[in-house]
Amino acid sequence: MVKGRRAVVTGSTSGIGLGIARALAAQGCAIMMNGLGDAAAIEKERAGMARQFGIEVLFNAGDLSKPEACAELVGDAERRLGSVDILVNNAGIQHVSPIESFPVERWDAILAVNLSAAFHAIRAALPGMKQRGWGRVINIASVHGLVASPNKAAYCAAKHGLVGLTKVVALETAKTGITCNAICPGWVLTPLVEQQVEDRARHKGISTAESEREMLIEKQPTTRFTSVEELGALAVFLCSPAGDNLTGAAIPVDGGWTAQ
Repeated sequence: MVKGRRAVVTGSTSGIGLGIARALAAQGCAIMMNGLGDAAAIEKERAGMARQFGIEVLFNAGDLSKPEACAELVGDAERRLGSVDILVNNAGIQHVSPIESFPVERWDAILAVNLSAAFHAIRAALPGMKQRGWGRVINIASVHGLVASPNKAAYCAAKHGLVGLTKVVALETAKTGITCNAICPGWVLTPLVEQQVEDRARHKGISTAESEREMLIEKQPTTRFTSVEELGALAVFLCSPAGDNLTGAAIPVDGGWTAQ
């Protein structure tokens, strides 16, 4: 379905981003990875993906908190892969604190990475997509782009903003062969969520298994985590012909969280 396409996936060295990158690669899509982590581990993942799926996989270590790095990531992919047909804005960071004690620098960093980076990357990628008459922009928002939780002011603000940005891009590109959608996961057992599980366990003096169980019971009626493979399959669907007229949507994959 995406064979021969080229994709940039931000925050793709682990978690949801890596799952989406692997799902696209498995369908024959060349990948530009981006993210943080140990250089040797990233190279092992990059080389393994290229070998397993027989496609080109590159890596750009750009710091997406910087606007110029976002544009350069897209430019680097266009130069080295030939085009950017698919842009997946997945990079994200988190900090949990009441508003009155929320560190200003963490607010600024979360808004920069979780929201502004998507704007800068989309701005850089759209001209090429419009020229070719085809493109897919997939923003990885969150259930927290649809509803809120206490102590996550910056994250909720950024993800709500990302859903709004998704709708604007969808409207502006409605007649161009480009679609723009947001995937809104609930709990997914990524490194970011694992840290929240551990923090909760430590704060309450319970095991990590009990912490996981409590988090799921509180929010996610199915009481199971969404898998990165499920999110990868959805991203592939959005890039397929079946998704040609699906644009401007914020799709919850949340085990019933927002149905309550």
